[in-house]
Amino acid sequence: MKKRLLALGMAAVMALSLTACGGGNQSGKKVQLKMSITISDTSTWGQAAKKFADEVKEKSEGRIEIQVVANEQLSGGNQAKGVEQLSTGATDISIHSNIIYSVLDPRFSVPSLPFLITSEAQADEKLDGEAGEAINEILLEKNIIGLGFGESGFREITNNKQPITKVEDLKGMKIRVPGMKMYVDLFKSLGADPISMNFAEVFTSLQQGAIDGQENPLDVIDSNQINTVQKYMSMWDYSYDMLILGFNKTKFESLSPEDQEIIRSAAKDAMAYQRQLVRELAKEQLEKFEQGGMQITELKDIDIESFKTAVEPLYQGYEQEYGADLINKFR
Repeated sequence: MKKRLLALGMAAVMALSLTACGGGNQSGKKVQLKMSITISDTSTWGQAAKKFADEVKEKSEGRIEIQVVANEQLSGGNQAKGVEQLSTGATDISIHSNIIYSVLDPRFSVPSLPFLITSEAQADEKLDGEAGEAINEILLEKNIIGLGFGESGFREITNNKQPITKVEDLKGMKIRVPGMKMYVDLFKSLGADPISMNFAEVFTSLQQGAIDGQENPLDVIDSNQINTVQKYMSMWDYSYDMLILGFNKTKFESLSPEDQEIIRSAAKDAMAYQRQLVRELAKEQLEKFEQGGMQITELKDIDIESFKTAVEPLYQGYEQEYGADLINKFR
């Protein structure tokens, strides 16, 4: 009898110990998280975020709920503030472009250097390999866990003045660019007048003629109806725009290992889905733009070599600032 009571007592102690160590899964504690995305919930970003949130909720049996907030509402339309909020923990999760991450560290600019990544196959190979690991290491330095990479796509240029087929066509043109030194320097070298402004202000500025044009991937142009206030688009594929599904490191490490695995698995699925979706939609979006009256100049009709020659001197500075080793990982 004594042996039986002793065994029962030991079992009870072990059960209590496992409950204490197991975190949220054993306690049934609910977790509520906020997730920010820059553009609308109808975009591929928004659809991927919804898939991520739904899968996490399902796999956690409703314990983990992720509120997806679109259009950079959590940061008042300021994308740079958005990634800063993720780093500090004011926001738990976000999907942001690597371009916006450059406010935290200029090395995040590297994947988007002009004409560095030139195909989707190259992008997949690099981001799923050593280059992607290097980006994740930099994210950790900023208190962010990189859970996966998506794709906004190649950045194309639109304007209301004329088709852009060679460097001279950009001379004096007021082009909105992200608030990133690399893009400002790049467009100055091409003879344009680059103007940085919050993305939330771009549509109205184009509509009112305060700026002549802008550059963005097709999905961003479509989901924000920029095509309705622009006459010309050149498909020059000059800069690759990747997406980062980031999670605040401090918050992530506060979760149980089981919950962390649920989140990692759902993130992997969501980003693979987003990459596939954005590529499938590209043809449909181009047809929509053309039907709406936009004049589209294809890559084959653009003197790409003239643009590459114009930006080549910038690479020496890029290697000094970002590190030749990191740049070479993406080549």
